[in-house]
Amino acid sequence: MPEFGCFLATEEFGPADLIEQARMAEQAGFECLWISDHYHPWNDAQGHSPFVWSVIGGLSEAVSLPIETAVTCPTVRIHPAVVAQAAATSAVMTGGRFRLGLGSGEALNEHILGTHWPPANVRLEMLEEAIQIIRRLFTGEEVTHHGVHYTVENARLYTVPDEPVPIDVSAFGPSAAGLAARVGDGFITMGPNEELVAQYRKGGGGGNLVSGGTKLCWGQDREAAVRTVHRLWSNQLLPGEMGQVLPTPRHFEQLEPLVTEQMVAENTVCGDDVDEHVAALSAFADAGFDRVYVSQIGPDQRGFFDFYRTKVLPQLQQGNR
Repeated sequence: MPEFGCFLATEEFGPADLIEQARMAEQAGFECLWISDHYHPWNDAQGHSPFVWSVIGGLSEAVSLPIETAVTCPTVRIHPAVVAQAAATSAVMTGGRFRLGLGSGEALNEHILGTHWPPANVRLEMLEEAIQIIRRLFTGEEVTHHGVHYTVENARLYTVPDEPVPIDVSAFGPSAAGLAARVGDGFITMGPNEELVAQYRKGGGGGNLVSGGTKLCWGQDREAAVRTVHRLWSNQLLPGEMGQVLPTPRHFEQLEPLVTEQMVAENTVCGDDVDEHVAALSAFADAGFDRVYVSQIGPDQRGFFDFYRTKVLPQLQQGNR
């Protein structure tokens, strides 16, 4: 069985709540943390978007768990040289417990400076070049780079960890999975996609860390949990490339009628059935994942952590033995 971690949603909670959730996660027996990196939430109902690097500073003092961004886009909104500095500092503050999760991003967060949002193939080119720059800066040496997409002149990170920060690359399709296998230290995706994991490993990922995430809603009233997911996270059930190309929360709200409560009930774990929660996470083990991160949707975070501490994690750990 994989390690099980908690996925902190910066789109749905402010800094103080995220840090408290991390404390509860550690107390409940979760082994690691993911934290999202957004400028906007997906919709106004989610209601938050704190600066992730400030929150990571707080997390470094609050918990002893490994921390990873899931995921940072280092291509448009923030230059890769600045992302490298933020990641290196985070690694130092956490005593080497930080991994940098990177992806090609969404217009929702990246278009805010008025920069053209490029097509998917160009975004992957930009991501690969950005990773090259970040890795060079992690050495602590002076870097000058004149590339297709980025220019760096006489940049040097003076505060770097003893070991370079591991870089995991997010992918939801074959092209991005190929990039992850070629340039990443690990692979990130959402959902127990066995085919994508196999492609990553065969394409050069080998025995590198493979991490997956899932969002669910614990609650004693299953129908109420379904309504909570529908209100806050119906965007995760939108098809195709809409998640990457729509520019504002308002646009995602306009598409909410496309996602019904029945769709949520059929595609999201909701309620307090222990076996359902265990089965959803065990599916990641069956698909070959090394780490699985769980995000509780909605305000009842304490109830979720109590449920996982007493019911779900012990059963998963027992299966692991």
